[in-house]
Amino acid sequence: MSSRTRHRVAGYTLIELLIVVGVLGLAGSLLVPHLVGQDSMRVQAAVRKVIADLSFAQSDALAHQEYRRVHFYPDGSGYCIIRVDDSNYATVFTDIVAPDYIHDPLGAAAELGRYIVNLPDDERFEGVSITDVDIDGGQRDVVYDTLGGTLKGGGVPGSGGTIELTSGGDTFRITIAPFTGKLTVQRL
Repeated sequence: MSSRTRHRVAGYTLIELLIVVGVLGLAGSLLVPHLVGQDSMRVQAAVRKVIADLSFAQSDALAHQEYRRVHFYPDGSGYCIIRVDDSNYATVFTDIVAPDYIHDPLGAAAELGRYIVNLPDDERFEGVSITDVDIDGGQRDVVYDTLGGTLKGGGVPGSGGTIELTSGGDTFRITIAPFTGKLTVQRL
């Protein structure tokens, strides 16, 4: 017998480890959306969209030195962004004869480039609705002035407000700060 004895070391090969890691990665990618909840993910995406569009309207008003209005539809389906001026920024949206929509280069073809967001038409926001809008004491519009601040009728600085989005059991509230229009989000 030889003084050298060979001991076989048990272990996994690199290929076996790669296969296990691949299977775990695939299982994780399939399970995570179900664990987090589709409703929660959809309403969070819609909240990010609303915040981005409010910020866009504010920045666009500042950049172009024009008024911008974000009008939220009463049925909770979405909103639009329009150009307004000194003569009609305090006018109720439904009384504006021909709204001058801001151009949306990424918008749906059905909207003909008008900045109109309709949540039910976008599968990313399926089941999400805007359940409550209370801006400047009961209005459904945010108006940004040429300095990016919020306004209400008579040229008075806006008093802020809230917008709530809901899907399933998840509700988020976007708060618009008075005067500055700063946005914050809270999960309810």
